[in-house]
Amino acid sequence: MPRPENKALAEDISAKDFDTLIDGKQVKLYWLENKDIKAAFTNFGGRLVGLWVKDSNGEMTDVVVGLNSAKEYANATEPYFGATIGRVGNRIAKGKFTIDSKEYSIPVNNGENTLHGGIKGFQYVVWNAEMPDKNTLALSYLSPDGEQGFPGNLNVKVTYSLTDDRSLKMEYEATTDKATPVNLTNHAFFNLNGEGSGTILNHEVQIYAEKYTPVDGGLIPSGKLESVIDTPFDFMKPHTIGERISAKNEQLTNGAGYDHNFVLGGKKVNGLNHAATVTGDKSGVVMNIYTQEPGLQFYSGNFMQGKNTFKSGAKDDYRTAFAMETQHFPDSPNQPSFPTIIVKPGEIYHSMSLYSFSVK
Repeated sequence: MPRPENKALAEDISAKDFDTLIDGKQVKLYWLENKDIKAAFTNFGGRLVGLWVKDSNGEMTDVVVGLNSAKEYANATEPYFGATIGRVGNRIAKGKFTIDSKEYSIPVNNGENTLHGGIKGFQYVVWNAEMPDKNTLALSYLSPDGEQGFPGNLNVKVTYSLTDDRSLKMEYEATTDKATPVNLTNHAFFNLNGEGSGTILNHEVQIYAEKYTPVDGGLIPSGKLESVIDTPFDFMKPHTIGERISAKNEQLTNGAGYDHNFVLGGKKVNGLNHAATVTGDKSGVVMNIYTQEPGLQFYSGNFMQGKNTFKSGAKDDYRTAFAMETQHFPDSPNQPSFPTIIVKPGEIYHSMSLYSFSVK
């Protein structure tokens, strides 16, 4: 039977297209699966390549956009598809921060600011990988002192696992021998109607946050926490992504759309912040996000330009995927009022988040 148009199937992904050497290290494709979910990862960038869950018709639908090979990821104009992000997710103003009166400079790669760890962040690392069981992938990496300008040897472990309650669980751990900023996350791009199925503007979103961190034109926070009430950032009740995006809406970064951090903590489930609920308008797939993190970065695909080809054969066209990144707040090292991301020797950085799936 021919594949439905623009629908990526797990069988379309070939392990041989990921079997290569990058920086002299072995890259591979890894499959995780249980009775309800199937996921493909590569240790190049610790990337989630695809994630298949059942839609309202009982069909397995790939809700994470991705590329067909390690080479395509290495050469993509969008470097973050599905990647494990670090050392510091989100932005650092002007690529500078100070720890114990010493100023550090890291490469800028987003205008005058640093984004997602610098020019060669963790998205380009070949991680050590092992699968203790068919549901779990454990990735590890030693980020050496001075890498991308960050201080300290940072030992990082990231564990991705599929749970029996239809969730993808993400656990992050790190230790260091010098005080250093750490803010790890995953940058999966989602389309809950299925990869290649078109716009995400009709997805319904609810974010359980009464406040957000307003930003300037470079997406650097002012340091204030402001109420979402009577703004386009009020997702306390469900709204579609596209409902309030407008070129005339100056609150949305000169009309560019959502790329903002929401302040969590208003709703708890089993001790975790219930960050958001997103529903695919065509598929009926519902994704709930739970996290230990205090923030959630909601990105509405504003900078997608159709320059990369997905597994399904579709292009990464404007706003055909969104991201929901669990995190500490942007520019935290330069914002003393924000929760700190500085990890010191003897401390263990630990964070856990869940993407949980059901149908409407």
